[in-house]
Amino acid sequence: MDALNQRIVLVTRKTRLEELIARFNTIEQARFYVEHLGADFSDYEAEHRIYQQAVETSEATLGRFGRVHRLDRGFLANYLFAPDALVVVLGQDGLVANTLKYLKGAQPVIGVNPDPARWDGVLLPFEVGDLSTIAKEAIAGRRSLSRVTMARAALSDGQELFAVNDLFIGPRSHVSARYQIQQGARSETHSSSGLIVSTGLGSTGWFQSLLAGAAGIAGHALAGSAQLMWEHGFAWDADHLQFTVREPFPSRTTQVELVFGQVTRTEPLQLVSQMAGYGVIFSDGIEADFLEFNAGMTATISLAERYGHLVN
Repeated sequence: MDALNQRIVLVTRKTRLEELIARFNTIEQARFYVEHLGADFSDYEAEHRIYQQAVETSEATLGRFGRVHRLDRGFLANYLFAPDALVVVLGQDGLVANTLKYLKGAQPVIGVNPDPARWDGVLLPFEVGDLSTIAKEAIAGRRSLSRVTMARAALSDGQELFAVNDLFIGPRSHVSARYQIQQGARSETHSSSGLIVSTGLGSTGWFQSLLAGAAGIAGHALAGSAQLMWEHGFAWDADHLQFTVREPFPSRTTQVELVFGQVTRTEPLQLVSQMAGYGVIFSDGIEADFLEFNAGMTATISLAERYGHLVN
């Protein structure tokens, strides 16, 4: 494909400074608010300046290889990515994960770290200066790709939600989640703080912290594979997901045996909500993008049919 036809989507985000200006209307009011609290406003300005420079340089570089469309994070959910588009994400890690979630094809994604001195970037192997080489090779199909397994929550009313890192199923606020959980022939009624269902990509995040907490409470190492996952997570392209129930409560009517395990293609997880009006399902820590999960609704948690593809 020649440069006139190659479509490139550059995914960006608002900086903290831009979010403050949107909140307080002017940069002067934002400065007053931050400095009144004793914080260093110059750090916000430096971050914004470096990020804007990275955006401008990236857009100019990518423009040599095709038609570039800059897309703000806020429009990801409604944007239709062309099946042949090259997607470049000017991170942090969360922006890469959020972008992968909304891709419906096999578009390759390049994660770029705009500020290596500030961000570590597990999903951001490249810097802005690498783009000229990486974009050219990715368009030509000369870069290897890492396949990323995704999770899917499908409700009985037809709604669905995908996750690159993890799904949360539980209460909207700090109350107990009530639901029936079933996998294969096993079934229980739970009262808990909700479930986390993790992909391999997310297994060193929220899921790992829950395992660490369990080990700390128990006062000793976890058993078998749980210990390995606590230390190392599991593969990004694994053919399974892992679920764990947060703070399950045993009582006369609730059980605590079906609280940890794998979700596979042949054994999905099924949940029936018993929450009157406060149940939710959200993914990848984006609480604003959620499905309501209330009384009588059934959610089937499974591996997604589609995968993410990260450029190496």
